[in-house]
Amino acid sequence: MEDEETQTEENTKPKLWNINFFLLWQGQFVSAMGDIAYSIALGFWILAITGSTALMGTLMAASSLPRVIVSPFAGVVVDRTDRKWLLVLMDLIRGIFVVLIGVASYLGFIQVWMVFAAGVIIGTCGAFFNPAVGSIIPDIVDKRKLVQANSVFSIVQTASGIVGSSAGGILFKILGASFLFLFNGISYLFSAITEVFIKVPKIIHEKTRLHFFADMKDGLDFVWHFRGLRTLIFIASLINFFAVMGIMLILPLFYQQDHLGPALYGIIMGFFTGGLFLGFVFTSVVNFKPGQRFKVFSICYLVMSLTMIMLPLFLYFPLMAFLVFATGFVNAILNAFIQAILQLTTPQDKRGKVFGLLMSVAGGLMPIAYATGGVLAEFVPIRILISSSFGIVLLLYIPMLLSVSFRKYLKFDSETQSLQEIM
Repeated sequence: MEDEETQTEENTKPKLWNINFFLLWQGQFVSAMGDIAYSIALGFWILAITGSTALMGTLMAASSLPRVIVSPFAGVVVDRTDRKWLLVLMDLIRGIFVVLIGVASYLGFIQVWMVFAAGVIIGTCGAFFNPAVGSIIPDIVDKRKLVQANSVFSIVQTASGIVGSSAGGILFKILGASFLFLFNGISYLFSAITEVFIKVPKIIHEKTRLHFFADMKDGLDFVWHFRGLRTLIFIASLINFFAVMGIMLILPLFYQQDHLGPALYGIIMGFFTGGLFLGFVFTSVVNFKPGQRFKVFSICYLVMSLTMIMLPLFLYFPLMAFLVFATGFVNAILNAFIQAILQLTTPQDKRGKVFGLLMSVAGGLMPIAYATGGVLAEFVPIRILISSSFGIVLLLYIPMLLSVSFRKYLKFDSETQSLQEIM
């Protein structure tokens, strides 16, 4: 009898890894490695050809701008199409164009305009691809494992960033830009091939199929009338604005301090990335109960804000390294929680629209944050600006603490509650 009960418990215990999740994950891992190699090669290549950091920055903007503009429309497309074949198509397009860039580089007729065009195409495809992945994960993983699933996917980005940042410059020196361009293109094509074998459930629409813009309006209406979700998107966008402004000023802070400098800046960013990596590993193996989410969220949020407020006040490198490592660790937990709760509380036929809207709102504020931080740094001491930015981030915890709907939203339990209970 006891053996039967034990066997039943093992059968009902939720599992994270299955063939569909593995295929999606490993495809992302390979293409993420390719992305890092491509971005490093691209930066070095632009500087080597033109010597212009302004042109390099413009190219990065060209790659990110389509995501901001296209994301709200891309989210609607995600919810109206076969998501698996959308992934395959986006990776196929990116792979073909980046391979062509690599071939042009090898044959010696590559031009700057070609790289700009490829950057726009890569950014546009990403605007469709990323909401599709966010929409698919809840359909191929047990809902009780969503935090762990998102952490495992985030580990891919963080680990590839660590490997790419440390090895990218060396590989560029040894193998050259042409090889790294080709490697990225082939990684996209490999990802596209593996995605063909993923079984993704079809989206079941709760309403009669709407026209495109009516469908977009339906998604906006859903966000607006869902108070917890509306609070999350609004507050998260403000947090992202002030956090980005504070983080971008760390580089000039190190540049201005003779005892710190560029070399230690690279090391401090390594500590931050290491904290992220361990934080995602932690959330991939620890299972938090829904009732614990707001408490853990609050602790992590307060730690993140306070450590970054303290960072520019004590210009002692070992302490700064510890502070950014702690920031990275708790930031990983916050991101895993937010991603999982978004997936849990958004109906299947609206996930693409919600993720697209979030990408557009949060991403659209980033260039403004960069510009604002740069201008203010001309008039206000950088140390004060960094602490003030994260001081505002800390104050933004107050509306989240006071919002009953947000607390209910964060503690939503899909096993015992319906969405109507928290809307």
